[in-house]
Amino acid sequence: MPRQPQAPQQTMSATPQPPPESESDDNSTAVPANQSCRRKGCRAMSTAKTSSSRDDEECVHHPGHPIFHEGSKGWTCCKRRVLEFDEFMKIEGCKRKKRHLRSTKATLVVGGTKSEVVRHDFYQTPTVVIASLYMKKIDKGRAKIEFPSPTALAVDLPTTDKKRYKANIPLYGQIDTANSTSKIMGTKLELTLVKLDGASWPTLRSDEQATSEILQTGNAGRA
Repeated sequence: MPRQPQAPQQTMSATPQPPPESESDDNSTAVPANQSCRRKGCRAMSTAKTSSSRDDEECVHHPGHPIFHEGSKGWTCCKRRVLEFDEFMKIEGCKRKKRHLRSTKATLVVGGTKSEVVRHDFYQTPTVVIASLYMKKIDKGRAKIEFPSPTALAVDLPTTDKKRYKANIPLYGQIDTANSTSKIMGTKLELTLVKLDGASWPTLRSDEQATSEILQTGNAGRA
């Protein structure tokens, strides 16, 4: 039989990559104590002796994105993979840069009380999202964490050293507000958000830029 003409193959466009994180920093002012580097995987914290020049700093970080897949955890920028989340948090960065990336313009003074912009991250299973908001010395007696709707998180986190983080956070997916919980720890607020639909979350907030990876732990379901 004569061969039928084949339709030309369509070229699939590549998934657009998220824009790189801003490397902007304010080098003109002194860095507050206990401020973490903004680059992923860098655990450096500023001290009271950190100067605004910071020319002797070396930032060891991960330029890629975290991967959580079927129990294996790692980074897209390097090959090491581990099973435990605590071990994942200890994976040393694979890239070095001069100077840490601080967020010296992120702190506003409002009525004598500092209003902090805090760093967050998360990982997930098919049923829950485990999110962390990093802030030290949260006053447990005055802190308020609420789930006003299935797609919203409201937090008011004063600290014992007169700082405060207050925000209404739009969540990427819907949660079970009755069974979702929060826990204040030494350096962070940890949230266990129970999913209503089991869908993967590419971001924690609905107003964030999605990355090209889906971050998930646990076994993927079969089609």
